[in-house]
Amino acid sequence: MTTAYAGGIARLYDLVHQGKGKDYAREAADLAALIGSRVPGARSVLDVACGTGLHLEHLAPLFASVEGVEISPDMRELAVRRNPDVPVHLGDMRDFALGTTHSAVTCMFSSIGHMRDQAELDAALARFAAHLDPAGGVVVVEPWWFPETFTPGYVGASIVEAEGKTISRVSHSRLEDDATRIDVHYLIAAPGEEIAHLAESHRITLFERAAYERAFVRAGLEVEFLEGGPSGRGLFAGVRA
Repeated sequence: MTTAYAGGIARLYDLVHQGKGKDYAREAADLAALIGSRVPGARSVLDVACGTGLHLEHLAPLFASVEGVEISPDMRELAVRRNPDVPVHLGDMRDFALGTTHSAVTCMFSSIGHMRDQAELDAALARFAAHLDPAGGVVVVEPWWFPETFTPGYVGASIVEAEGKTISRVSHSRLEDDATRIDVHYLIAAPGEEIAHLAESHRITLFERAAYERAFVRAGLEVEFLEGGPSGRGLFAGVRA
C-alpha cells in the first residue's frame, strides 16, 4: 500500500473529493475571511501540505501572492500544473525553510495529523511561525479528529463518475494505539478497459486538543479553537503572542 498520495492515487484525489462535495472555492473564501479578520490587509498566504493545489487556485485571486509547500512529488506536480504562476515548493512541514515570510500560513484538510508525536507537532508549528511576517501574522491549522470525537470502525464509501471513469472509494478507519489507521481502496472502471484497483494506508495521529494548543504556544502564538470548519473538525488560529 502507498502512503504518500503517489502515482495514480494522486491523480484520483481531486476527482474523488470534489465528487464527494468538497467545495474548495467556498473553503478558500472562508479561509480568506478568517485570515482577514486576524490580519487586516493580509497580502500573502503560504499553504503547507497544499496537495494538488486546489486551495491555492482559489486563494490566488484573493491575495497579492500565494505559495505552497508539498511533500509528495506527485501531488506537487499536479499543483504546479494547476497553478503555473504559483511557487510550489517540495518540502516537509517539519523542517522546511523557504527564506520568505507571509501574512498567513495555512495547513488544511487535517494534513497536520501525519505528525507522529508532540515533538513533530511542535516542529511543524515552529516552522509555520518562522514563516510569518515579523510584524504579525496568523497560522490556521485544520486538525484531525480528537480522541473523543473519532469513531473507531468507521466505513466510508462513495462512487464518482468523472472524466469518463467510474471511481469507487471505500475506506475503513480503526484505532491503532493513539492514532487512526485508515485503509482506502479504489476501483476504477472505464469503457473498454480492465477494472483497476489501487490501495493506500495512512496513520493519522489522534492528538488531543491540548497538544495542538501546546504546539502553538511553544511556537510563540496565541491560539484559539474555532468549532466547525470545512470538515467539521474545527480550526485552530494562532497569532503572534
